[in-house]
Amino acid sequence: MSRRVAFLFLGETLLIPHLYPIVEALAAEAPGLPIDLWVATSVHEQLLSKWTRTLGPAVRIRRAPGYRAFPGYEDGQNPPLPAKLPMLARLAPYLARARVVVCAEQTSLWLPTLIPMPSRFIKTSHGVGSMSARDDRRRRSAWRLLVPSERERRTYLDRGFDPARVVATGYVKSAFRSPTRHKPWFAEERPVLLYAPHWQRHRSSWWRWGPEVIEQLVAQQRYNVILAPHQRLVEKAEDLRPVLERAARHRHVHCDIDSFAMVDGSYTRAADVYLGDTSSQVIEFLARPRPCLFLNARDAEWRDDPSYAMWSAGPVLDTVDDLPGAIEGAVASHAAYLPAQEELARSSLGEVGPAAPVNAARQILEALDQRH
Repeated sequence: MSRRVAFLFLGETLLIPHLYPIVEALAAEAPGLPIDLWVATSVHEQLLSKWTRTLGPAVRIRRAPGYRAFPGYEDGQNPPLPAKLPMLARLAPYLARARVVVCAEQTSLWLPTLIPMPSRFIKTSHGVGSMSARDDRRRRSAWRLLVPSERERRTYLDRGFDPARVVATGYVKSAFRSPTRHKPWFAEERPVLLYAPHWQRHRSSWWRWGPEVIEQLVAQQRYNVILAPHQRLVEKAEDLRPVLERAARHRHVHCDIDSFAMVDGSYTRAADVYLGDTSSQVIEFLARPRPCLFLNARDAEWRDDPSYAMWSAGPVLDTVDDLPGAIEGAVASHAAYLPAQEELARSSLGEVGPAAPVNAARQILEALDQRH
């Protein structure tokens, strides 16, 4: 087995900002270290090819078995993905030659879960928040789990994970700075509101209230509106695309379910107000505290449930009868929620900025050098 590191870019493009800063940090910490970036599609390949030009010849982009080309996909548009389990099965012999394999999703952990692999798998978190599926048995197959914060680490220790195998590195995505240039989204200067519903039906406001929420946001004129739901919602909600296409005809509404701006942090940085349900994007948004408003479309008994800790950051609506009025109320009451927002961001994100991927890269170097 060679002293080689493999990074798996096999999933949705939303995973790229959680992995790529570690690639950059590792190439800087260990110049000349062989690093393979395995990609599933031409979209992944095009993005990474632009960014890796300055990292040196030791960083190689490699096409995974089952790789698919998508001519005409631009701006990092999220492509249809090849079936991942067959791809992983065919990729396993190549990964077995790497000392360390780094992934940001759980599907890839089926390999060390089901197959005796000589490689050490390191999983870094994608997203952050109180609803992560920490009990999945595949996570126990990772040689090391990299999580953003000590708060997040504690949730694993409470489930019996070995403390030596769960490391708080900081929030890696906070160091990602996409070089993608975006056109101006709006013709007029106004405060910007972001609505970002989650993709899972049992956690999302979309199926009960989504179209009604959008109707009210289109009707108001105080805010420019970004409609950028979770990237995977389009897979689950058949009505999403036509509803957004109609909304996008209005000059103060920008809709996106395809471009890389959905996942690179552009919209959470641009927004002045966040409207959502349970998406971890709100934690990214709160890295710079601003007004938040949450939609309790599932009638959750949330007040004493730690899974809904994020809802301490703003008012929670049990109805959307007067959404514009509720938005103004959230803005007016922001000062009352500011301490909770600052604490939530600090305890959830941990270290932010360039130090986070450097911390992760050093865990990879430890995995390379440690004998047991």
